[in-house]
Amino acid sequence: MNQTGIIKKISVLGCGLVGSAIAVDLCRDYNVTVSDYDFEKLNEVQAKNPLRIIQSDFLNQSELKRIVADADLVISAVPGSIGFSVLKSLIDLNKNVVDISFFAENPFELDEQAKRKNLTVVVDCGVCPGLSNIILGYYNKRSKINSYSVYVGGLPKNPEPPFNYKAPFSPSDVIEEYTRPARFVENGKVIIKEALTNVELIDFPNVGQLEAFNTDGLRTLLITMQIPNMKEKTLRYPGHSQLIKAFRDAGFFDRDEIFINDKLIKPIDFTSKLLYKQWKLEKGEKEFTVMRILIESENEFITYELYDEYDEQTQTTSMARTTGYTCTAAARLILENNYSRTGIIPPEFLGEKEDDLNFVLDYLKEKNILLQKTESKLK
Repeated sequence: MNQTGIIKKISVLGCGLVGSAIAVDLCRDYNVTVSDYDFEKLNEVQAKNPLRIIQSDFLNQSELKRIVADADLVISAVPGSIGFSVLKSLIDLNKNVVDISFFAENPFELDEQAKRKNLTVVVDCGVCPGLSNIILGYYNKRSKINSYSVYVGGLPKNPEPPFNYKAPFSPSDVIEEYTRPARFVENGKVIIKEALTNVELIDFPNVGQLEAFNTDGLRTLLITMQIPNMKEKTLRYPGHSQLIKAFRDAGFFDRDEIFINDKLIKPIDFTSKLLYKQWKLEKGEKEFTVMRILIESENEFITYELYDEYDEQTQTTSMARTTGYTCTAAARLILENNYSRTGIIPPEFLGEKEDDLNFVLDYLKEKNILLQKTESKLK
């Protein structure tokens, strides 16, 4: 509700684990409508929460227009494969957006259009990219940063061989992380390597030893930040990357169609279908999110540590909490007129003002998502 007493309207596109958590979090204070093609998911979230549901296909332009017609803000939690096209359509429809689809395309291609329409369009607003960028944006605005590293992963508490992994997102989005070339920055130059490379073993409190490997998680930071050394690595239980490399190198993730029994099929579609059962989190299954952010400026070294687990009381996964509540914090900033910058807004822009950073961190703290910060002065 804003200062005039009018309850603002939000349209949430996507009712997966994260989209549903976003809708539930916002429906206590706003008029929320959540849309998805899966009617079973919609019914489940509506049964316990005061929100509207619409079964829909987001790729149908006229249908999308109908869904978001009266929305003050749209949150896009659709699969990455359609994220960019949906976002472009929402901008065409003159909608402010917070997006967590993590699509592969460059969001700044839509910047001029969003500015021309005086829209605020926040992209990549999850945990990483997202929360990690917000924190970096704050420090980058205040001092010269020499290096930035982030390690992040969401994992089951009780891993099962052979993958020792469960996915809070669709397998196709996870496979995209494993196949998209990883970009990082060394000595001011962008370096490109295959994903799953440069494996290192790192110990984490509450978890133990995990492996970290290159993935393409820097995203907008490659454009917005002039930091000479930056890298992002994904965390998994040891041995996962070697297994996934074998699948990738054998062609299971290929997108070119092949003939099988006189039918054309994409190997990645076949693999995603099989992995959905292997990687699907069971209802109530315990999992956790772990993230470590390392920032070295010209005069200090800053570390942020995050560890969060499945919330048994609300039955919300940790990845849905850390991704979804960062998103809803940004949504509240916009809805309450506390953030008015227009155009494409990567999360690092959200953290530039101290009040905005504190708003996000305080909101996460209210949800018992805690970050431990340590600072040490460099000699």
